[in-house]
Amino acid sequence: MTPDPADLDARNPLVGAADLARELAAPQPPVLLDVRWRLGGPPGIDAYRAGHLPAAVFANLDRDLSGPPGPGGRHPLPPAADFQAAMRRAGVSDGRPVVAYDAGDAAAAARAWWLLRYFGHRSVRVLDGGFRAWRTAGQPLTTAAPASEPGDFTARPGHMPLLDAAGASATARSGVLLDARTAERYRGETEPVDPVAGHIPGAVSAPAPGNVTGDGRFLGPAELRERFASLGVTAGVAVGAYCGSGVTAAAEVLALELAGIPAALYVGSWSSWVADPARPVATGPGAG
Repeated sequence: MTPDPADLDARNPLVGAADLARELAAPQPPVLLDVRWRLGGPPGIDAYRAGHLPAAVFANLDRDLSGPPGPGGRHPLPPAADFQAAMRRAGVSDGRPVVAYDAGDAAAAARAWWLLRYFGHRSVRVLDGGFRAWRTAGQPLTTAAPASEPGDFTARPGHMPLLDAAGASATARSGVLLDARTAERYRGETEPVDPVAGHIPGAVSAPAPGNVTGDGRFLGPAELRERFASLGVTAGVAVGAYCGSGVTAAAEVLALELAGIPAALYVGSWSSWVADPARPVATGPGAG
Protein backbone atom coordinates (compact mmCIF):
# COMPACT_ATOMS: atom_id res chain seq x y z
CA MET A 1 0.00 0.00 0.00
CA THR A 2 1.31 3.46 -0.90
CA PRO A 3 1.56 5.71 2.18
CA ASP A 4 -0.73 8.73 2.30
CA PRO A 5 1.45 11.85 1.73
CA ALA A 6 -0.43 13.57 4.54
CA ASP A 7 0.61 10.85 6.98
CA LEU A 8 4.22 11.17 5.83
CA ASP A 9 4.10 14.92 6.45
CA ALA A 10 2.69 14.33 9.94
CA ARG A 11 5.73 12.16 10.74
CA ASN A 12 8.20 14.55 9.08
CA PRO A 13 7.17 18.09 9.99
CA LEU A 14 10.25 19.72 8.40
CA VAL A 15 11.25 20.28 4.79
CA GLY A 16 14.59 21.56 3.51
CA ALA A 17 15.04 24.35 0.99
CA ALA A 18 16.14 22.07 -1.87
CA ASP A 19 13.23 19.67 -1.39
CA LEU A 20 10.76 22.53 -1.13
CA ALA A 21 12.09 24.04 -4.37
CA ARG A 22 11.42 20.73 -6.14
CA GLU A 23 7.91 20.55 -4.69
CA LEU A 24 7.12 24.10 -5.79
CA ALA A 25 8.07 23.18 -9.35
CA ALA A 26 5.68 20.21 -9.35
CA PRO A 27 2.20 20.33 -10.91
CA GLN A 28 0.53 20.42 -7.46
CA PRO A 29 2.77 22.53 -5.20
CA PRO A 30 2.08 23.08 -1.51
CA VAL A 31 0.48 26.25 -0.18
CA LEU A 32 3.20 28.51 1.21
CA LEU A 33 2.57 30.68 4.27
CA ASP A 34 5.01 33.48 5.05
CA VAL A 35 4.59 34.10 8.78
CA ARG A 36 7.60 36.29 9.48
CA TRP A 37 7.03 38.07 12.77
CA ARG A 38 9.13 39.58 15.52
CA LEU A 39 8.15 40.47 19.06
CA GLY A 40 7.99 44.26 19.16
CA GLY A 41 8.21 44.59 15.37
CA PRO A 42 8.86 45.65 12.73
CA PRO A 43 5.74 44.20 11.07
CA GLY A 44 6.37 41.02 9.11
CA ILE A 45 4.44 42.35 6.14
CA ASP A 46 7.28 44.81 5.47
CA ALA A 47 9.75 41.94 5.07
CA TYR A 48 7.24 40.06 2.92
CA ARG A 49 6.83 43.01 0.55
CA ALA A 50 10.59 43.37 0.25
CA GLY A 51 10.89 39.79 -0.99
CA HIS A 52 9.34 36.40 -0.35
CA LEU A 53 9.27 32.86 -1.67
CA PRO A 54 7.42 32.52 -5.00
CA ALA A 55 3.65 32.06 -4.48
CA ALA A 56 3.91 32.58 -0.72
CA VAL A 57 0.95 34.26 0.99
CA PHE A 58 1.54 36.41 4.05
CA ALA A 59 -0.19 35.31 7.26
CA ASN A 60 -0.33 37.88 10.04
CA LEU A 61 0.48 36.17 13.33
CA ASP A 62 -1.30 38.75 15.47
CA ARG A 63 -4.46 38.76 13.35
CA ASP A 64 -4.65 35.40 11.54
CA LEU A 65 -2.93 33.05 14.00
CA SER A 66 -4.26 34.48 17.28
CA GLY A 67 -7.44 35.60 18.93
CA PRO A 68 -7.82 39.08 20.43
CA PRO A 69 -5.48 39.68 23.39
CA GLY A 70 -6.99 39.60 26.87
CA PRO A 71 -7.14 37.31 29.91
CA GLY A 72 -6.33 34.40 27.60
CA GLY A 73 -2.95 35.96 26.83
CA ARG A 74 -1.33 38.14 24.21
CA HIS A 75 -1.77 35.51 21.48
CA PRO A 76 -4.65 33.28 22.58
CA LEU A 77 -6.12 30.48 20.51
CA PRO A 78 -8.17 32.02 17.68
CA PRO A 79 -11.83 31.05 17.38
CA ALA A 80 -12.24 28.18 14.92
CA ALA A 81 -14.41 30.21 12.54
CA ASP A 82 -11.91 33.07 12.43
CA PHE A 83 -8.94 30.78 11.84
CA GLN A 84 -10.81 28.89 9.14
CA ALA A 85 -11.64 32.13 7.34
CA ALA A 86 -8.03 33.35 7.53
CA MET A 87 -6.65 30.09 6.17
CA ARG A 88 -9.20 29.97 3.38
CA ARG A 89 -8.19 33.50 2.36
CA ALA A 90 -4.61 32.26 2.23
CA GLY A 91 -5.61 29.44 -0.11
CA VAL A 92 -5.38 26.60 2.41
CA SER A 93 -7.44 23.52 1.56
CA ASP A 94 -7.85 20.24 3.43
CA GLY A 95 -6.40 18.13 0.64
CA ARG A 96 -3.37 20.26 -0.20
CA PRO A 97 -0.08 20.29 1.76
CA VAL A 98 0.98 23.47 3.55
CA VAL A 99 4.49 24.73 4.30
CA ALA A 100 5.07 27.62 6.70
CA TYR A 101 8.24 29.64 7.04
CA ASP A 102 9.50 32.60 9.05
CA ALA A 103 12.74 34.55 9.20
CA GLY A 104 14.64 31.57 10.55
CA ASP A 105 14.04 30.88 14.25
CA ALA A 106 10.99 28.66 13.55
CA ALA A 107 8.81 30.20 16.29
CA ALA A 108 6.19 31.89 14.10
CA ALA A 109 6.28 29.10 11.51
CA ALA A 110 5.82 26.53 14.27
CA ARG A 111 2.83 28.49 15.55
CA ALA A 112 1.22 28.12 12.10
CA TRP A 113 2.19 24.42 12.01
CA TRP A 114 0.71 23.79 15.45
CA LEU A 115 -2.52 25.68 14.78
CA LEU A 116 -3.17 23.94 11.48
CA ARG A 117 -2.48 20.58 13.09
CA TYR A 118 -4.68 21.46 16.08
CA PHE A 119 -7.51 22.42 13.76
CA GLY A 120 -7.25 19.18 11.83
CA HIS A 121 -4.99 19.75 8.81
CA ARG A 122 -2.97 16.58 8.29
CA SER A 123 -0.23 17.80 5.94
CA VAL A 124 1.70 20.73 7.42
CA ARG A 125 5.46 21.30 7.52
CA VAL A 126 7.93 24.00 8.48
CA LEU A 127 10.77 25.13 6.21
CA ASP A 128 13.86 24.17 8.19
CA GLY A 129 16.00 27.27 8.61
CA GLY A 130 13.23 29.46 7.21
CA PHE A 131 13.70 32.38 4.84
CA ARG A 132 17.38 32.58 5.72
CA ALA A 133 18.03 29.00 4.57
CA TRP A 134 16.10 29.57 1.34
CA ARG A 135 18.05 32.73 0.50
CA THR A 136 21.40 31.19 1.49
CA ALA A 137 20.70 28.30 -0.87
CA GLY A 138 20.33 30.79 -3.73
CA GLN A 139 16.68 29.96 -4.30
CA PRO A 140 14.48 32.53 -6.08
CA LEU A 141 12.63 35.36 -4.38
CA THR A 142 9.92 37.67 -5.64
CA THR A 143 8.03 40.79 -4.68
CA ALA A 144 5.05 39.85 -6.85
CA ALA A 145 1.74 39.25 -5.12
CA PRO A 146 0.52 35.67 -5.67
CA ALA A 147 -2.70 34.97 -7.49
CA SER A 148 -4.05 32.56 -4.89
CA GLU A 149 -7.57 31.18 -4.95
CA PRO A 150 -9.61 30.78 -1.76
CA GLY A 151 -9.21 27.40 -0.08
CA ASP A 152 -11.75 25.06 1.45
CA PHE A 153 -10.05 24.29 4.77
CA THR A 154 -12.44 23.31 7.55
CA ALA A 155 -11.25 24.00 11.11
CA ARG A 156 -11.91 21.03 13.39
CA PRO A 157 -10.37 21.77 16.81
CA GLY A 158 -8.83 19.26 19.17
CA HIS A 159 -6.19 17.40 17.14
CA MET A 160 -3.19 18.48 19.24
CA PRO A 161 -2.88 18.36 23.05
CA LEU A 162 -3.68 21.67 24.69
CA LEU A 163 -3.15 23.01 28.21
CA ASP A 164 -4.99 25.67 30.15
CA ALA A 165 -3.60 27.25 33.33
CA ALA A 166 -4.79 24.40 35.55
CA GLY A 167 -3.34 21.83 33.17
CA ALA A 168 -0.01 23.65 33.02
CA SER A 169 0.17 23.72 36.81
CA ALA A 170 -0.66 20.02 37.02
CA THR A 171 1.97 19.17 34.39
CA ALA A 172 4.58 21.15 36.33
CA ARG A 173 3.77 19.11 39.45
CA SER A 174 3.45 15.62 38.02
CA GLY A 175 5.29 15.78 34.70
CA VAL A 176 7.67 18.20 32.96
CA LEU A 177 6.57 21.70 32.03
CA LEU A 178 9.18 23.35 29.80
CA ASP A 179 9.60 27.14 29.77
CA ALA A 180 10.79 28.07 26.27
CA ARG A 181 11.70 31.70 27.10
CA THR A 182 15.21 32.95 27.72
CA ALA A 183 16.81 31.90 30.99
CA GLU A 184 16.80 35.52 32.20
CA ARG A 185 13.04 35.79 31.80
CA TYR A 186 12.56 32.40 33.44
CA ARG A 187 14.61 33.50 36.47
CA GLY A 188 12.64 36.74 36.70
CA GLU A 189 15.66 38.97 36.14
CA THR A 190 13.98 40.75 33.26
CA GLU A 191 10.55 40.88 31.70
CA PRO A 192 10.32 43.06 28.58
CA VAL A 193 6.67 42.43 27.74
CA ASP A 194 4.47 41.11 30.54
CA PRO A 195 3.67 42.92 33.82
CA VAL A 196 5.12 40.24 36.13
CA ALA A 197 8.51 38.52 35.95
CA GLY A 198 9.26 34.92 36.85
CA HIS A 199 7.98 31.49 35.90
CA ILE A 200 5.26 28.96 36.67
CA PRO A 201 6.23 27.08 39.85
CA GLY A 202 7.69 23.71 38.98
CA ALA A 203 8.50 24.62 35.37
CA VAL A 204 11.93 23.80 33.93
CA SER A 205 13.95 26.33 31.94
CA ALA A 206 14.38 25.11 28.35
CA PRO A 207 15.08 28.07 26.03
CA ALA A 208 13.87 27.22 22.53
CA PRO A 209 17.07 28.42 20.78
CA GLY A 210 18.77 25.38 22.30
CA ASN A 211 16.84 23.22 19.83
CA VAL A 212 18.43 24.71 16.72
CA THR A 213 21.86 25.24 15.24
CA GLY A 214 23.44 28.63 14.61
CA ASP A 215 21.83 28.82 11.18
CA GLY A 216 18.34 28.17 12.54
CA ARG A 217 18.01 24.53 11.51
CA PHE A 218 16.71 22.04 14.04
CA LEU A 219 19.06 19.61 15.72
CA GLY A 220 18.70 15.96 14.76
CA PRO A 221 16.22 13.74 16.59
CA ALA A 222 18.91 12.00 18.67
CA GLU A 223 20.41 15.31 19.80
CA LEU A 224 16.98 16.65 20.68
CA ARG A 225 16.13 13.52 22.67
CA GLU A 226 19.40 13.91 24.57
CA ARG A 227 18.67 17.55 25.33
CA PHE A 228 15.16 16.88 26.57
CA ALA A 229 16.32 13.89 28.61
CA SER A 230 18.76 16.20 30.39
CA LEU A 231 15.75 18.36 31.30
CA GLY A 232 13.89 15.46 32.87
CA VAL A 233 11.80 14.31 29.91
CA THR A 234 11.59 10.53 30.15
CA ALA A 235 9.30 7.88 28.72
CA GLY A 236 5.79 7.93 30.11
CA VAL A 237 6.08 11.41 31.65
CA ALA A 238 3.54 14.06 30.64
CA VAL A 239 5.25 16.97 28.88
CA GLY A 240 4.02 20.50 28.25
CA ALA A 241 5.55 23.74 27.00
CA TYR A 242 4.87 27.44 27.43
CA CYS A 243 6.59 30.75 26.70
CA GLY A 244 5.48 34.37 26.85
CA SER A 245 2.40 34.11 24.65
CA GLY A 246 2.33 30.68 23.04
CA VAL A 247 4.49 31.41 19.98
CA THR A 248 8.02 30.32 20.90
CA ALA A 249 6.60 27.38 22.83
CA ALA A 250 5.12 26.05 19.58
CA ALA A 251 8.70 25.68 18.31
CA GLU A 252 9.49 23.76 21.50
CA VAL A 253 6.56 21.43 20.81
CA LEU A 254 7.81 21.00 17.24
CA ALA A 255 11.28 20.09 18.53
CA LEU A 256 9.71 17.58 20.90
CA GLU A 257 7.75 16.12 17.99
CA LEU A 258 10.98 15.73 16.01
CA ALA A 259 12.40 13.88 19.02
CA GLY A 260 9.39 11.57 19.05
CA ILE A 261 7.99 13.05 22.26
CA PRO A 262 4.31 14.07 22.38
CA ALA A 263 3.80 17.36 24.21
CA ALA A 264 0.97 19.73 25.01
CA LEU A 265 1.05 23.48 24.39
CA TYR A 266 -0.10 26.04 26.95
CA VAL A 267 -1.29 28.54 24.37
CA GLY A 268 -2.05 31.32 26.84
CA SER A 269 1.42 30.88 28.37
CA TRP A 270 2.96 33.39 30.78
CA SER A 271 0.87 36.33 29.55
CA SER A 272 -2.28 34.42 30.50
CA TRP A 273 -0.83 32.98 33.72
CA VAL A 274 -0.05 36.40 35.19
CA ALA A 275 -3.42 37.84 34.13
CA ASP A 276 -4.78 36.24 37.30
CA PRO A 277 -2.98 37.74 40.32
CA ALA A 278 -4.00 34.75 42.43
CA ARG A 279 -1.71 32.42 40.47
CA PRO A 280 1.68 31.80 42.12
CA VAL A 281 4.93 33.05 40.58
CA ALA A 282 8.39 31.62 41.12
CA THR A 283 11.75 33.32 40.51
CA GLY A 284 15.37 32.26 40.53
CA PRO A 285 17.22 29.45 38.76
CA GLY A 286 15.32 26.54 40.30
CA ALA A 287 11.97 25.13 39.28
CA GLY A 288 10.40 26.62 42.39
